[in-house]
Amino acid sequence: MNTATTLCDIVCTLGEGPTYDAATDTVYWFDILGRKLLERPFPDGPTLVHDLPMMASALFRVDAGRQLMWTETGFHFRDRATGMLTLHTPVEADNAATRSNDARAHPSGSIWAGTMGKKAEKHAGAIYWFREGEVRRLFPDISIPNSICFSPDGTTGYFADTAKNILFRVACDPLTGLPTGAPQVLLDHRGKSGGIDGSVCDADGVIWNARWGSSRVDAYAPDGRHLRSIPVPASQSSCPVFVGSDFSRLAVTTACEGMDDAARRADPGAGRLYLLDVEVKGRAEPDVLV
Repeated sequence: MNTATTLCDIVCTLGEGPTYDAATDTVYWFDILGRKLLERPFPDGPTLVHDLPMMASALFRVDAGRQLMWTETGFHFRDRATGMLTLHTPVEADNAATRSNDARAHPSGSIWAGTMGKKAEKHAGAIYWFREGEVRRLFPDISIPNSICFSPDGTTGYFADTAKNILFRVACDPLTGLPTGAPQVLLDHRGKSGGIDGSVCDADGVIWNARWGSSRVDAYAPDGRHLRSIPVPASQSSCPVFVGSDFSRLAVTTACEGMDDAARRADPGAGRLYLLDVEVKGRAEPDVLV
């Protein structure tokens, strides 16, 4: 059986949005509800915890000194050296009922980014396309946007509404990341245990998906065939990320959101960051165009 080691034992209420910067060998991830950004050298080193003035859920590399952060009010530049945030492009900034959730960069340098209700209200969110300051709403009426990722050649995008428990695929323009067709159902998990949460797509097009509530990460072929499952020592696994200089390892965030004392005792690993005992053909996240 595969095992996992703890990369960071700091407990996040809602650990999410992990990303890896190969240039600095650093893993970043968020505690969305705790309004924190966590930063840790890979594989060893002290974890820095940055308090944030708002909820945030995804981080992208712009260049050596700048990052772009996806937050409840839109996209903010982040100075990597100082942590200073500067609003770049507002998105739903006038809607206090929503926050940011899953997001990922397309190989072209554009971004798909999702919003949702702070109480997971039905159809309160959407998925947006962003590039060079331009924002377009792609998919409205989303309850819990997740699993945003892309095939290596950029011709296919994936996303899920965890509330529906359906993973969709959609044809994309590889030069822009904009959809060129209507979403099609790839996985229909309605009525099945565990929610389709965050995903990454490796160099072979395999989709690695964290299954919320099921203590695992599942691997799917591009045609939707289930390939394998990797155990995670926490029930609420939320999002995987490729880590290491060759992107051959898989780390995963977890959460303890909504757990009472009894549930926490039964799930003592909840909220930590884990390194899974599996080798993958991962790939780097592209720099984004701002």
